[in-house]
Order: sequence, then structure tokens, then C-alpha cells
Amino acid sequence: MFDTKMLLVILAIALVVFGTKRLRTIGSDLGAAVKGFKQAMSDGESEEQVKQLKQQDKDADFESAAKREGEVKSPPKTSV
Repeated sequence: MFDTKMLLVILAIALVVFGTKRLRTIGSDLGAAVKGFKQAMSDGESEEQVKQLKQQDKDADFESAAKREGEVKSPPKTSV
């Protein structure tokens, strides 16, 4: 899609428009933004996994409590 000549022309125009100092700060700011975005995505995924684990624990506790109640509340068998 992009040829190397086109890329060099675009970089030269950006250098003329922004200047070397401004172009350097734009690059570092853009890098920091990408790094922050990746970190936020990673944190969001880990939080989602923690929520799923908590939900699974609650479900397991509920099931075990229901089994215990069923065992306790069942009437004793009598022989006639």
C-alpha cells in the first residue's frame, strides 16, 4: 500500500511542519498512550477474570449449601 518513497515524503513533511523537538515529544506521547492503553486492557481482563472466579465460588457455595439443607431437611425413613 505505502511505498518507501511515500513514507519518506510524509515523514519529511511532518518534520517541516512540527519540527524535530515537537515531533520527538509527539512520538513519546503516542508511545506512552499506547502503553497505557495496553495496560488498561490487561487490567480490565484480569478484573473480569476475578469477577468470574468470584461468581463461580458463589455458585459452588450456593450448591453445596443447598445439598446440605436437602440432607438435613429430609424426613427420616420409617418402616411400617
